[in-house]
Amino acid sequence: MSANNIALAITGASGAIYAVRTLAELLARDVHVELVISDYGRRLLRDELGELATVEKLKPYLVSKYGEKVNAGELTVHSNRDLGATIASGSHNCAAMAIVPCSMKTLAGIAHGLSRNLVERAADVMLKERRRLVIVPRETPMSLPALKNMVLCAEAGAMIVPAMPAFYQQPKSLDDLADFMAGKILSALGFEHDLYPAWTGEV
Repeated sequence: MSANNIALAITGASGAIYAVRTLAELLARDVHVELVISDYGRRLLRDELGELATVEKLKPYLVSKYGEKVNAGELTVHSNRDLGATIASGSHNCAAMAIVPCSMKTLAGIAHGLSRNLVERAADVMLKERRRLVIVPRETPMSLPALKNMVLCAEAGAMIVPAMPAFYQQPKSLDDLADFMAGKILSALGFEHDLYPAWTGEV
């Protein structure tokens, strides 16, 4: 299984900045990213990041914001309606998947194995093949069904990484907060990074 082939899904919960920061870092590491975006995920990119961050303009947007290093990797965009896409099969060479951010609807679909679309099916493949699945939910407050769905996903083998940036690194900007969450996601996927300073325990 190649660590250079990672699936990334973007769904319709707030937090587009976390998604694009994670995507940029994966591409900068010469990763082949298989990207799938739900309908509301597409709207999320546009609403939170502007017209230059639409799916059709995403690679140039990443280059303008994070530099030419993102051209090191390869980006393949799949339709969320295409249940015949590569990442819908366990025989495909995809090492891990992250859903950034993950809506409560998508969370529920994964928790109950519904596979109604490619995001849910690809996540189900990660679980059944015992590969890394990182779910980044973004909601507050949490309903009891949402909490139970997170437990179901964790019990099935997923890692739950809520979009909760820390402040011990003394962030000065939204980009600093995005760096923190992208770093946490990269760590969960098995990548080393230097997006924020490690906690030293020193006061």
